[in-house]
Amino acid sequence: MANFSKSQVPQFSVEVYQNEFLPEGGREVNAIVTVTSTGGGTTGGIPLADAAPAYGAGQGPGAAVVLMVDCSGSMDYPPTKMRNARDATAAAIDTLREGTQFAVVAGTHVAKDVYPGNGRLAVADAQTKAQAKEALRKLSAGGGTAIGTWLRLADRLLNSADVAIRHGILLTDGRNEHESPEDLRAALDSCAGRFTCDARGVGTDWEVKEVTGIAAALLGTADIVADPSGLAEDFTRMMENAMGKEVADVALRLWTPVGVEIRFVKQVAPAVADLTARRTEANARAGDYPTGSWGDESRDYHVCVLVPEAGIGQEMLAARVSLILPDPSGAGTPQTLSQGLVRAVWTDDMVASTSINPQVAHYTGQAELAQVIQQGLDARKSGDFDGATAKLGRAVQLASASGNQDTSKLLSKVVDVVDAATGTVRLKAKVAEADEMTLETRSTKTVRVKK
Repeated sequence: MANFSKSQVPQFSVEVYQNEFLPEGGREVNAIVTVTSTGGGTTGGIPLADAAPAYGAGQGPGAAVVLMVDCSGSMDYPPTKMRNARDATAAAIDTLREGTQFAVVAGTHVAKDVYPGNGRLAVADAQTKAQAKEALRKLSAGGGTAIGTWLRLADRLLNSADVAIRHGILLTDGRNEHESPEDLRAALDSCAGRFTCDARGVGTDWEVKEVTGIAAALLGTADIVADPSGLAEDFTRMMENAMGKEVADVALRLWTPVGVEIRFVKQVAPAVADLTARRTEANARAGDYPTGSWGDESRDYHVCVLVPEAGIGQEMLAARVSLILPDPSGAGTPQTLSQGLVRAVWTDDMVASTSINPQVAHYTGQAELAQVIQQGLDARKSGDFDGATAKLGRAVQLASASGNQDTSKLLSKVVDVVDAATGTVRLKAKVAEADEMTLETRSTKTVRVKK
């Protein structure tokens, strides 16, 4: 892993939003932790070529990217799908920053590095980009699907590079039918923490939980591209985001005093992701939760702890939240980028102790929204239409109350909304498969608190 000078590391800030007041006997403390990174290279949707660079030409943190393209037989149905995949990968290659190391992997029931080949990475410049696009033109569809083998090859390629940022982009159009779920899980466990990966499903013949599971395990994004003609735009945007990352392997470190229990740690914006089970112990009182790579961006985390009971007037530090950058050599002291404090104060003021912090209330609702969408769609698939109606009605109610307009629009393609405020809905008799899969894939996307 490459090292950074102090000037290269983006500046991180931590803000804690909570109601620290507890009634007598109260134990549960909730806080929303907003982490903001500035000074990185993401451009907020501005094409990288038009943005003021964080570095001089050809500079920036070392990065390596592997593009994994599904070349299974189903990519030929319709034939335009394979062509769109080739064009999208070419567009992503055009977006690579000069000097970035990269490779292209063709994925079937086996994985083959089709450019540059022989287990190597190419260095992006005009010549290698042209060669890679020429190699793409030779890709054809045929064979099965074993995504774990694609990921393992990407891991070997990426970890041959001494770079700060390692990233994968994976495209599939089908189910992972040529290896067992256990094989894919083992591959994900092996790759977790070694590189991040964005995953995309094209068309409607793939399994949502497989694609979202890959992205969740490898701290990337997941989405559906129902119409293959939209792949090039999506791949370009993904690569722009990857090229904007400035620092990798940032951990959210949670220190708690003796007697404090951790209930959960979740990312809640820009999407819900439960990090609780991904803790690694840092020392006797602290543990680290992975957050992946950062550019110019802001994310929110929900921390919930149980503190020991205490009397009126007492107060304590319930937790300390820090952003940690490990020493690249693994030998030195990790760098603390920023930190914030979570407090607990016991009071007999009922108004103070019963009020819910607006950020905590909002993200508790957003997490429930993601959960009830999944439950509602699962119930619908299993034929439990009453259960599906109840869950998706609650989802409509939560999305409306929180101003999550994107999710509201997706829900309206699955249910007829009678009254959004009360969550009164009717299931649509016919739902396009792409609409249902889009809702499921994007169910974890959240909106931030309205100011």
